[in-house]
Amino acid sequence: MKISVVIITKNEERNIVRCLESLQGVADEIVVVDSGSTDRTEELCRGFELRFENHEWEGYSEQKNYANSLASNDWILSIDADEVLSEELRQSLHKLKQTQVPDNQVFAVNRLTNYCGNWIHHCGWYPDRKIRLFNRTKKQWTGTIHEILADTAEPTVTQVLPGDLHHYSYHTVEDHIRQADKFTTLTAQEAFNKGKKAGIAAIIFRPCWKFCRDYIFKGGFLDGYAGYQVCKISAFATFLKYSKLRMLHKNKNSK
Repeated sequence: MKISVVIITKNEERNIVRCLESLQGVADEIVVVDSGSTDRTEELCRGFELRFENHEWEGYSEQKNYANSLASNDWILSIDADEVLSEELRQSLHKLKQTQVPDNQVFAVNRLTNYCGNWIHHCGWYPDRKIRLFNRTKKQWTGTIHEILADTAEPTVTQVLPGDLHHYSYHTVEDHIRQADKFTTLTAQEAFNKGKKAGIAAIIFRPCWKFCRDYIFKGGFLDGYAGYQVCKISAFATFLKYSKLRMLHKNKNSK
């Protein structure tokens, strides 16, 4: 098995070198598709042996599918610029490359997130299991915000690879809040387009339940103050999503 690693980027100078270094000796090919970085992302990528392409942003799924089409190999390892292969995961991939794998098989990894310098093992954030290794002749990305791999008529066999994919998510609490604001706007719009609505009860009680579930029942308190911050902002994001959805319907009805 030969593996092409595919990464889409925009302004990732903070993360990209760490990501690319972890791929050395594992990837048979690295493809980076950038959507208009204005920082040193391209310059830093050029310091590695890889294929770098500029491509106008089309959307998460479309961008990833385009990047996959540039790869020389059918087996695609799709990772983000802020993700790093742990040593155990590197060894798992080395072993896998020595085997023959059916085309309809996919491989998932457990993603362990680093939040403001702290590893988060609870809060519903771990194991954040994601399918990341697949054959592009059998799978392609679909969806708008949280892209997923489209199913095929052929049954899919999923195997979890030993080792974690380290995710360096937020460097500051402000980063988390900005991202929450951005994605709740997108998810609210997506829900609105599907005809979903949000009542006052959802705006009040769903954030409360979100915090209690993640902090108490999913053990967020075990991650210390970082766990509290994660659960608090996640609950706030739930409030934002339903509030924005309600506002979209209010604006529509006022026209």
